[in-house]
Amino acid sequence: MQFAAPAEHYDRFMGRYAPTLAIALADVAGVASAMRVVDVGCGPGGLTRELVTRVGAVNVAAIDPAPQFTAACRQRNPGADVREGVAEELPWADATFDAALSSLVLGFMRDPDQGVREMARVTRPGGTVAACMWDTAAGGMTMLQIFWSAVRRIDAGVEGERRMAGAPPEQRRALELVVSRIEAELRRRLGGTFTTDELAELYSRGTDWCTDLAATVAPDAPWAWDARTVADAAFLRYLRDARDFAGGRRTEA
Repeated sequence: MQFAAPAEHYDRFMGRYAPTLAIALADVAGVASAMRVVDVGCGPGGLTRELVTRVGAVNVAAIDPAPQFTAACRQRNPGADVREGVAEELPWADATFDAALSSLVLGFMRDPDQGVREMARVTRPGGTVAACMWDTAAGGMTMLQIFWSAVRRIDAGVEGERRMAGAPPEQRRALELVVSRIEAELRRRLGGTFTTDELAELYSRGTDWCTDLAATVAPDAPWAWDARTVADAAFLRYLRDARDFAGGRRTEA
């Protein structure tokens, strides 16, 4: 998956966790002076910045598939080796780094297993591969539970993104394509200004239209037509633009 939002929008939504999360992840990975490290799925560079602080820009590499994110990361971390690309095909040679880190990225990789294998490949024997991710599948992401709590008052059986998180790699591409198209339709229906309750109310009207849309977008992938799977994932992801989270803060609608 590749984010289309500008870097400053990501900064307000997920990026605000970077200052504390980056420190915690780098501590766990044992990142220290003179190490050579890579940030896989760097986004605008929150974790990259912490790595540069610890080991110096010349010892840091970073990669992300979104060009606007790599541009921001490169600008914010001059001297670091920042590249555009995907985790599943890292452009560095075997055993290049002492540590490979990934923050809030595994759930967005096209093939997480391959992404982790690539992180291990570019890390020297005895080095460290470390990653952290939201507990989305088990419902531990408190911020997004605001939306799902509203939905479950209407439909107690909603699963959220659990099915997307458990989909096999060979199915993820079609699923992501459908979810992106549903997000675009949500944008058309709700516009740029809405609240979590308004999004939940739209969900409560039914998601059969998501099945119709999925069959059009991915006609050869019937596993991507399940409305509960793709609609739940799309509605959850679209939540980032809700007015309740304007500027990265929970506010009154």
